[in-house]
Amino acid sequence: MDILPVRIPSRLSQVWNRLREFRFKGKAFPGRTTMSSAEAIFERLKEDHDRHRELLDKLLATHGDSAERESLFEELTKELKSHAAAEEQALYSTMMRKPPTTGETRHSVAEHHEIEEMLNDLAATDMSEGAWLQKLKALDHDYRHHINEEEEDHFPDFRDHLDQKDIEHMAKVFERRKTEEKADAEVTPEKQEDAKE
Repeated sequence: MDILPVRIPSRLSQVWNRLREFRFKGKAFPGRTTMSSAEAIFERLKEDHDRHRELLDKLLATHGDSAERESLFEELTKELKSHAAAEEQALYSTMMRKPPTTGETRHSVAEHHEIEEMLNDLAATDMSEGAWLQKLKALDHDYRHHINEEEEDHFPDFRDHLDQKDIEHMAKVFERRKTEEKADAEVTPEKQEDAKE
């Protein structure tokens, strides 16, 4: 017995293709919790982390008080500050309301503040001095530890505590807040004399 192909009316086919494309791009179907919808927000955060790793690698390869170093440092600073603020508003504000994840949440937010202090201290340090590179290496180490911990420990734990409403909130808030924060982010140097030794 031959199976005849089923022809889907063109309008229905268009709708189906749009839904598949929507899901493929990592978006969640409203009102329905799926593993892929939870994964989408964490994949978006990991995209930023990968970009940050790339920027750190490039910055570590620079020398002296160069225009390239200054430009990369400014880009990294704005990226990290806007990402942290958006992540706190979207992800961590959500996870703080879930008792099993408050400890991990507080830990990550505290690390965000430590990283911001390190960035501000770097901004106050003369880029041509060896101390600047040592501080950058410390930031690189601490930041990579932070994002690896998020990706390997926290994100998998958080998935178990999210519902569809949380996921939709996080996806909506993260992109909006990151754009707003990046537009306002500054490389905020402390006074040169206040730079940490």
